[in-house]
Formats: sequence, structure tokens, C-alpha cells
Amino acid sequence: MPKWNPKTIREALKSRDVVDEKSWKQSSLPKLVKEISENYNVYGGINHLDGKDLPSKKIVVEILEDILSVLFPGYLGKEKITKTSIPEYLNKTLASIYSRLVAEVDKSLKYFCKKHEKCAEDICNEFARVIVSEVLDELCNIRILLNGDIKAAYEGDPAAQSVDEVILSYPCVLAISTYRVAHQLHVRGVPLIPRIMSEHAHSITGIDIHPGATIGKSFFIDHGTSVIIGETAEIGDNVKIYQGVTLGALSFPRDKKGNLIKGVKRHPTVGNNVIIYSNASILGEKAIIGDNSTIGGNVWITTKIPEGTIITHKPPKHTITQKTTQQK
Repeated sequence: MPKWNPKTIREALKSRDVVDEKSWKQSSLPKLVKEISENYNVYGGINHLDGKDLPSKKIVVEILEDILSVLFPGYLGKEKITKTSIPEYLNKTLASIYSRLVAEVDKSLKYFCKKHEKCAEDICNEFARVIVSEVLDELCNIRILLNGDIKAAYEGDPAAQSVDEVILSYPCVLAISTYRVAHQLHVRGVPLIPRIMSEHAHSITGIDIHPGATIGKSFFIDHGTSVIIGETAEIGDNVKIYQGVTLGALSFPRDKKGNLIKGVKRHPTVGNNVIIYSNASILGEKAIIGDNSTIGGNVWITTKIPEGTIITHKPPKHTITQKTTQQK
């Protein structure tokens, strides 16, 4: 790669024709429009033209952020909230969340229906209103679970100086909170939106929790980067995991035609009061971690582990030599 500076840029420009904006719009733009339009036809799998029944990723993320502001009032969100303003704030915010989320769930259900079977136009909207009201009714229960998650983070991390610090700065709070919201949509059969939410949190935190996973009370992910929790993973209460842990699939079952069989159990089960240290890989549905077990770093587990087991990886043998003065 050339090192760019004013001289090399001038030399490079000498070998190129000067582009005039007006002439480009008259001659090059029509050709480019034609080429891209033809590309849409050839590679149609990444288009969704005339696709009014897809939820808006932008709106879904905005709704999620508003839900999180309701779950953590005064911590998240743009508005300053006082005790006296709580009713007004909740009335306004929840009404807005309801209307917008119904619209996005309605689009998601219509998208699914049109791919599989035709149904009455108003059925999806009616079902969307039922789903959203049920999910919003779960917000208090979600807060109870998140209170345990926050407490587990504060009590489980000696570096945590306060609950405020945990809520405001720990990536696991965003990842787990998003999971607990997305899970409520997932278990009610809403397509697309739960994954949009969970992958949004994944992109920010590096923590990948599928909304289909089942996670118990007082869950803490320390540090968090590169944690993966698969769709059919089951995690009990009071579980703590560290960065780089994978609760993944060992293999993917296929049908006679070679297509992946979806919707079957393929991820591990983790019992209560388990600690899993960094970079452990626990894979497959046969990997069942018993209660009160400790899984050391860098281990590879694909089988059942009895209750109360400690598993560690034998340290590698290091070769140590004295550095000479000639070595840099």
C-alpha cells in the first residue's frame, strides 16, 4: 500500500479523468441505476422490495430502549424522572410502546403468515395486541428478575463499587435485560423482533444470548465479551459465567435431504449454583452440568457432569529459556 501524502495523491490524480458532477449524473448515473436494478433481480435473496410486512429494525431498537428506560427509570432514557412524575411518565411511555410495538409485531406476524398460510387480514393485528399487552404485563416480573441479576453482579464482582456502577456500565446488564424482554416475545411466537433485539445487544456488548434460551434467577456474566448462549440452552438459578464461555451445539441434526432439523434440543443444560470460568466450551444437549459444580477455564465438555463436581484443565507445560543480550 502506498503511503498517501499530497504528492502521491497528485500523481495518482494525473492518471485519472476528472469527474464533473453534472456530466456524471447525465451519463454515469443512468448506467449505474440500470446495473444495480438488474443486480436486484439476479441476487433477489437480499432484497425485500414491496415488503411492507417487515418490522423496522430502527423502530424495534427504539422501542427496546424505551422498555429499558421503564425497567431502569432514572438510569436509562433521556427524561429526568421524579417520584411525582412517575404516573405521567409511565402513562405516556407505555402508551407509546404499546402502539409502536403492536405495529411492529403485526408486521412480523403478517410476514410469517404470508410465507406459510393466508389468514384474515385483521387476525394478525388482534393477536399482536394480545401479545404486546401480555408482554407489558410481564414488566414487573422482569424487574424482579433483573433486581436479582444486578444483585448477583454487585455481590459477585469485587471490582463493583456500587449498584449504580453495575447498572450504568456493565455490559451484562444490557445483554441480560434485552434477553429477558426478547424472551417474552419469543415464547409467544413472534418472529424476527426477538432476534433483532438480542442481536442489537450482541453488537454492543459482545454477549450473544439467543432469546429462546431459558435462564433462571440471579444470573451474572462477568466481563462478558464473546459469551455465547444458544437457543435451546437451559440455565438454572444463581449461575455465574465468565468471558469467552460457549454454551453451544456440538452438531446439527439433518433430515434425509440434508437440511438442518430445527426446533430440537441441541444446547447444554446448566444446573443451579454453577460457576463457569473463562473460555470453557460446553457443547451439545448431552452436556448437563449438575448443581453446585465449578467448571474451570478452557475446558471442553460434551457429556453429563455430576452434581458438586470441580473440573479443571491441566496447565500446559511451559518452556522457559534465558533471554540473551543479542535477542530483541
